[in-house]
Amino acid sequence: MSDWFRPAGSSGDADFDVRITPGDPGWAHTGLYAATLQPGESRTIDTGDCEWIVLPLSGGGAVVEVGERSFTLEGRPDVFAGPTDLVYVPRDSRFTVSSTRGGRIAFPFAKARRVFPVCRVPASAVPVELRGSGHCSRQVQNFGTPGVLEADSIIACEVITPAGNWSSYPPHKHDEDRAGVETHLEEIYYVELRPVRSVVGGAAGEQQAGMAYLRNYGTDDAPIDTLEEVRSGDVVLIPHGWHGPAMAPPGYDLYYLNVMAGPGQTRAWLICDDPAHAWVRGTWPDQPVDSRLPFAGR
Repeated sequence: MSDWFRPAGSSGDADFDVRITPGDPGWAHTGLYAATLQPGESRTIDTGDCEWIVLPLSGGGAVVEVGERSFTLEGRPDVFAGPTDLVYVPRDSRFTVSSTRGGRIAFPFAKARRVFPVCRVPASAVPVELRGSGHCSRQVQNFGTPGVLEADSIIACEVITPAGNWSSYPPHKHDEDRAGVETHLEEIYYVELRPVRSVVGGAAGEQQAGMAYLRNYGTDDAPIDTLEEVRSGDVVLIPHGWHGPAMAPPGYDLYYLNVMAGPGQTRAWLICDDPAHAWVRGTWPDQPVDSRLPFAGR
């Protein structure tokens, strides 16, 4: 395990499978909890100086109680079934999440200066973007981005990369505040792979868990050099530097949840491509989008 890699089960405790928090070594602005809840089981969280999102990952729905208000989430079968409904909870609040039928729930959060209204965002209001083309085709579900979710600092989305494709590509960075060019954002990647059954002699074999790879490399002024082999439940932290590609090997569809925030006053995702690879974007108009997209529970 590197300073920036948290294998499944390594960051959690009795209540949460994943627990990444601002104030962890080298980490300042973003956080992520994830919990596996049995039917009727609940978790209560004090938001403190952070704003939070309740995001069902898989299984049944949930009920979210914030003060006197209650919100019902339908959830989704799994993270490859398209967007889900969600609830945004502001700083200086307390909320309780109760699972109705059991399942996994993620809790992305980030430091916040201002208080925004608690709200429920239905799955139908989550924009689904098909980004890139050819082997760079991927699906982006912008549930927590500016223009979709009213918030102070958090920027969050989900990315689905079909087996054999690359995403987070060309490699890019967002570790400086440069007006209109780049925003300073640290980033969390939470990963899941679609389980598949291998084929042996024409028959279905054992279920395979799958793996993928995430790359992060730095600049002369801020060096970093990681290449992580990841599996379901793993977390990779991006403190700075060029990151990408996220590589989905043939046979294994890749999902990741991105959580971003930074110290700046502007809530925007502005990135700078690695100049050595930026030309790849120019090839996309000449290629079709992968026909396996969009994913919607297929």
